[in-house]
Amino acid sequence: MSDIDNKDRVIIHEEEEEEDVEQDNSRAISPVEVAPTHGSRYIIYDAEARANRVNTTKERKFRNIITIIASGFALISDGYVNGSMSMLNKVFAMEYGSKVNYTSKVATRVSNASLVGIIFGQFFMGIAADYYSRRSCILIATVILVTGSALCAASHGTTVPGMFWMLTVMRGLVGIGVGAEYPTSTLSANESANEYTTKRRGGILVLVTNLPLSFGGPFSSIIFLIVYRICKGTKHLEAVWRTIFALGCFWPLTVFYFRWKTATTEIYEKGRIKRKIPYILAFKFYWKRLLGTCGTWFMYDFVTFPNGIFSSTIISAVIKDKNNLEKIAEWNLLLGTLSCLGVPIGAYLSDRIGRKYTLMIGFSGYIVFGLIIGCAYDQLSKITPLFIIFYAFMNMLGSTGPGDMLGVISSESYSTAVRGVFYGISAVTGKIGSVVGVECFQPIRNHLGARWTFIIAAICGLLGVLITYFLVPHSLESDLMKQDVEFHNFLVSNGWTGKMGFDEEMEKSEEVSCESGIEESDSINKKNGEVISVRDIDP
Repeated sequence: MSDIDNKDRVIIHEEEEEEDVEQDNSRAISPVEVAPTHGSRYIIYDAEARANRVNTTKERKFRNIITIIASGFALISDGYVNGSMSMLNKVFAMEYGSKVNYTSKVATRVSNASLVGIIFGQFFMGIAADYYSRRSCILIATVILVTGSALCAASHGTTVPGMFWMLTVMRGLVGIGVGAEYPTSTLSANESANEYTTKRRGGILVLVTNLPLSFGGPFSSIIFLIVYRICKGTKHLEAVWRTIFALGCFWPLTVFYFRWKTATTEIYEKGRIKRKIPYILAFKFYWKRLLGTCGTWFMYDFVTFPNGIFSSTIISAVIKDKNNLEKIAEWNLLLGTLSCLGVPIGAYLSDRIGRKYTLMIGFSGYIVFGLIIGCAYDQLSKITPLFIIFYAFMNMLGSTGPGDMLGVISSESYSTAVRGVFYGISAVTGKIGSVVGVECFQPIRNHLGARWTFIIAAICGLLGVLITYFLVPHSLESDLMKQDVEFHNFLVSNGWTGKMGFDEEMEKSEEVSCESGIEESDSINKKNGEVISVRDIDP
């Protein structure tokens, strides 16, 4: 770069936001050269404009708070759907026979149906969320989720196997709704939190997304116990499962009105690309981060989903009365409640030590407690409370690390223009891990023994730590808009001729300047008013 002056070029660098914050190697991207000529499309960061966006009117702050809460709350549906199936698997087996109608094959099919639906919902709604508004996509997700839950409750057939086939299809529809919630809810909440605060975005996002998602598990156990008592135990098991499914309609409906009233954030308007998103260049720019978010999400979901869906199976194997649904639900509730305690811990750590290190702590919990339970399974299985405590600690650290951080990292590591699709790809990879984990759970228990489900969890934890260390960025930025300009300038440096919201705003500014008779140099200064810098990133 010794001939920079001769070429009349300068390099734009990112201003340090916090002193003594070590830049992670995974954030390194080669600098972009910018020609200081009239009409240059390169843009840099304006810290003053950022401060003005955060220190806004009370009305706008309140609107951001409502958007944050309304966006994330319905994710309780995912935890509820997953948690309710843990108990309903036992209900179906008792009501219809585990050796005739609800065999392990049917149980796996019904359980996996929602996971397959989630994959479709996450991927396609992730793309739609980039091209269209977050608000319209989140409303569509709500409608699909409510419709699917209602049809699950109404499942019927001329034969019992026929009824389970309808339930399988309807749970797939619920899965599409739940999957659509992931990119739309998380991205909308994160972008609104970005406009609300400069220091606590990670913690806020965790509390409005992963907290309701994690709470959905124990909440489903509470609902099951209430409904089970009302229906007088095992006398009306069909009424129990239909009621549980029907109540799944209620949670997303509680925030539908507020979602309808949410507004599009400024960061989305400026960072979006309305036509022909350059995905090839985007993969070239973000491939390393994408491997990190996909790999860690796969490892986490491979462990946590089968543990969630089959937790009643795990618990029933270590208690004396294996068919006491109420006792199993109570232990399940305790397990889920203890696991939820990890969520606020992760929310606290994420904005203090960073997302990367919080994620590694969580995966380390899988290594420690997975090995303890796996190696001492025969002894621990004879002491139910101790087994539940160790099992809860493993799940709690899972919630603290990957449970909290994967949504945050996947929504922060990419620019607004491709945030939805890359978040969707990461989440889809995780759900593929869920499907594989659910498919492997029973064969592992049957052929290798119950202890190996925990030993394999420890192995996944080790792989998660390694993937995080080498591929996941250390996010401590205060403004997501930096991602947008960084990506914009990279595209421009590679000959991209499309338009982001930044470009459209600058064109309007030029038009106004020309109509007002302002000199060209002043016009250029104005069009570069809201600008963001490029930081060094190593592809």
